[in-house]
Amino acid sequence: MPAVCVFCSSSLTIDQRYLDLAREAGSAIAARGWGLVSGAGSISMMGEVGQAARAGGGHTIGVIPDALVAMEVADHDSDEFIVTRDMRQRKGIMDERSDAFLALPGGIGTLEELVEVWTSRSLNMHHKPVVVLDPWGDYDHLHALLDHWVDRGFVRSGAVDHVHWAKDIEGALHEIARGWATTPPTA
Repeated sequence: MPAVCVFCSSSLTIDQRYLDLAREAGSAIAARGWGLVSGAGSISMMGEVGQAARAGGGHTIGVIPDALVAMEVADHDSDEFIVTRDMRQRKGIMDERSDAFLALPGGIGTLEELVEVWTSRSLNMHHKPVVVLDPWGDYDHLHALLDHWVDRGFVRSGAVDHVHWAKDIEGALHEIARGWATTPPTA
């Protein structure tokens, strides 16, 4: 079963629409028979995506650093619950266990995770689809910054082609499936 890694917010101060989006994404991933890899948070968007995927019959793999388990924010209900020593090990395991990456709106952690998998994709270190689901324009400034960096020569124009942008869940999952059509998942 292919698995999609979802990056998203764990903030408790966001609007309800973001929680709804995460829940809908988890449900849609499970409905396609795909597994979910997440940061194993039990709160906010991270908690919603995992709970929804499991409720839809999806297999969930949660990967969390020990320090966050100690903060009592861990999704212990994950089908596979993996505790790591730090964030670097967490991301490595998430990368290994995933066949695609989907970034929902989030903060600096989400941005950092997105940019890392996008960078490694643009360097041909992997061929997994990287998709950003952005229904409300939360990534508009990032888009503008990338255009600026391309104009200034800091980013190759081809590098921006290694991430796909979607406005709705169906479009995002379509981009993942389209990426798998050219490079099938290994799982």
